[in-house]
Amino acid sequence: MNTSSSSDLSQSEERRIVRKTAVELVVEKLRNRILNGKLAPGSQLRQESLAEELGVSRIPLREAFRLLSSEGLVELQPHRGAFVSLVSAEEVEELFELRQKIEPWLVEEAAAKISEDVLKQAARLVVEMDKVKPERWGFLNWQLHEILYSAAEKPTALAMVKTLHDKSERYFRFQIVNAPIRKQSRTEHLELIKACRERKGSVAREVMQHHIQDAAVQILAIVRQLMDESETTTSTRKVVVTA
Repeated sequence: MNTSSSSDLSQSEERRIVRKTAVELVVEKLRNRILNGKLAPGSQLRQESLAEELGVSRIPLREAFRLLSSEGLVELQPHRGAFVSLVSAEEVEELFELRQKIEPWLVEEAAAKISEDVLKQAARLVVEMDKVKPERWGFLNWQLHEILYSAAEKPTALAMVKTLHDKSERYFRFQIVNAPIRKQSRTEHLELIKACRERKGSVAREVMQHHIQDAAVQILAIVRQLMDESETTTSTRKVVVTA
């Protein structure tokens, strides 16, 4: 009897493992298509066709939609289904304008107080960021910025910046997938660490200003391209329907 229970438990665990693997597979495939622009902003994610194409049932597909919704990549609309979230150039501009006003000041303040242990942690994160997949890069990027800014001992400002980074996460993913900027970001991160180690607050501030500005330019270019492609796709569909 114990053997049977053990067997049932093993089969139950196996089913959960298979389901989790299926969900992860679907999330990865859909995330990459969204970030690469193959699934245009505003386009509907049709369960039936995707389930057939990916070789999965609708259960892992629905769970994948939910997870992608939590990342801001998919919008779930009651009674209508799942859609690729729209992008906004205006939102990007506002987010980066706010970052530009706060983060250079924070890193300048941090440079006067930061410890060597924290700088070593930051350097290790830079190395780790070289190896990770795009979906994890944004998380590590925030960790790096956070440990540098924390030395400034400005918790209210740090909380505001975290909110801005959370809202920017989707756009960071576009940047990493669509543009060869890892090397540039790596160089700028190392320059920030060097300036903080040398207690050169004004240099750290200037590096951060350029770092944020460069990211904004790259991300805006990608977002505008995606918006243009989305409008073109929508116009084509209207023409086909009219015809």
